[in-house]
Amino acid sequence: MKTPRLFVKVFFWFWATVVLTGISVVAAFLLQTQSSQSHWRQNAPDTARYFGTATALAFEQGGKSAASRYLEELSRDERLRACLFDKNASLLVGTGCFTLTEMASRLASGRETTDHKWSMVAVAVKGSSGQSYIYASEFLPGPPAAVTLDPMGAVLRIGMALFVSGLVCYLLTRRLITPTLRLRTAAQQIAEGRFDVRADARLEARRDEFGDLVRDFNRMAARIENLISSQRQLMNDVSHELRSPLARMNLALDLLRHHAGDHPALRRMEIDLERLNELIGRLLTIAKLEAATTLQQPVRINLSELVSDIAEDAEFELQERASHIEIVQAADLVILGDPGLIRSAIENVLRNAVRFTEQGTVVEVHLRADPNDPAAKAQIVIRDHGPGVPADELANIFKPFYRLADQREGEPSGAGLGLAIVERIVLLHGGQLRAVNEPTGGLSVEMTFLREPAATNQN
Repeated sequence: MKTPRLFVKVFFWFWATVVLTGISVVAAFLLQTQSSQSHWRQNAPDTARYFGTATALAFEQGGKSAASRYLEELSRDERLRACLFDKNASLLVGTGCFTLTEMASRLASGRETTDHKWSMVAVAVKGSSGQSYIYASEFLPGPPAAVTLDPMGAVLRIGMALFVSGLVCYLLTRRLITPTLRLRTAAQQIAEGRFDVRADARLEARRDEFGDLVRDFNRMAARIENLISSQRQLMNDVSHELRSPLARMNLALDLLRHHAGDHPALRRMEIDLERLNELIGRLLTIAKLEAATTLQQPVRINLSELVSDIAEDAEFELQERASHIEIVQAADLVILGDPGLIRSAIENVLRNAVRFTEQGTVVEVHLRADPNDPAAKAQIVIRDHGPGVPADELANIFKPFYRLADQREGEPSGAGLGLAIVERIVLLHGGQLRAVNEPTGGLSVEMTFLREPAATNQN
C-alpha cells in the first residue's frame, strides 16, 4: 500500500523539529562550555593570585594542615590542583605537585610561568606577614571533559534520541492523519455509488475539530443518500404513472385508426407513442438496476456464444453501409450473471458502434481475458471507426439523459439512457466499464467481468 504523502510530510516535519531542537540544545551547551573555559583561561593569573593569597594566609594562620584542607576544598569545588611553595620553589603544601614544581622553579628563576593553553599557572604572592610565596595551580579536566566524547557512547545516545523522537513523532502523526485517511476512504466509497457508507463512529465520537468534521461529513452523506433515494423513487413513480395514460392513448389511437383509416398523422402519433413507451421502459429499467444490490440466481453465461448471437443480429444494420462486424475471440470465456441483462448491455454498446462507425469500416468486437488479470477477469472491447468522443466528455457519456450531437447527421443521438443502463448492468455484475478514444480514430468501450471460477480452471 502506498504511504500517504500527507502522513510522510507531517511525520518528517515533526521529527525534524525535534531533532533540530536537540541539536540546538547540544550546540548551546558546547558553546557555553567553551565560553566558560575561555573565560577561566583569560582570568587565570588573577584567579591564581586570589587563591594563592588565601592559601598563604591559611598556611601562616593554621599551619600546613589548614593550608592542606583549603587546597583540598579548592580542588573539589573549583577543579584545581594547587601547591604552595616558598620563594625558592621548595614545596610547602600540596600533593601531586611534580609538574607544578617545574612551574614554580621557572618563576623563581624569572622565566615564563604559564603554558600556551593556560592550563597551568604559577604566580608570586605575599602572606599577611609580608613573606613571599609561590602559588602554582593546574586546571583539572572538568569542563574540557564535557566536550570529549566517547564515540560509541555518542552513537548510542544519538541513536536512542532518534529512536525515541521518531517513535513519538510517528505516533503523533498517526494520531493526526489516520482520521483523514479514514474519512477519505469513506468519501471514495460514496463517490463509487455506495451512498449508505458513513465515517467510523469512533471518529464521530471525538471531541475535537476532527470529530466536528466527521459529524458534518456524515450529515452530508445522509443528506445525499436521501436526495438520491428520493430522485430514484420519483423517477420510478413517474415512469409507472405514465404507463397508464400511455396505454389509454394507444387504445384511443387504435379507435381513431378504425374510424379514420391509416392517416399519416396517426402513423406519426404511433411512432411517438412507441418512443415514449420505450423511454419509460428504459427509465424503469434504470430505477430497477439502481435499486438492486445483488443478482438474483445468476447463471453461467458463455460470452462467445452470446456475443456471436448479438453480432449476427446487428450485422443486418450494416449491410447497406458496406460495413461489417468482426469478432476477435482469444478464448472461450464464461461468467456468472443474468443473461438478459448482459445481452442488453452488449447490444446497447454494439448498436451504438454500428450507428457511429464510418461507412465501409469494421466494428471490432474483442473477446479476451483481461490483460491485467487474465485468470480471473474477462473483457469485451467493442471498437468503432467513427468520430469518437471529445476527451472531456468521456466521463459523462454514461450519465442518464446525457447526449452528444450525432456528428454524422447533426441530430441528437437518442434519449441518452442506453449507456447509463449499460453502466448499471456492468456494476451490478461486479464489473468495470470505461470508454477510450483510439489514437487512430474511433471509440472503444471496454466491459470487464469476473470470470466463472470453474471456467477459469479449465483454461
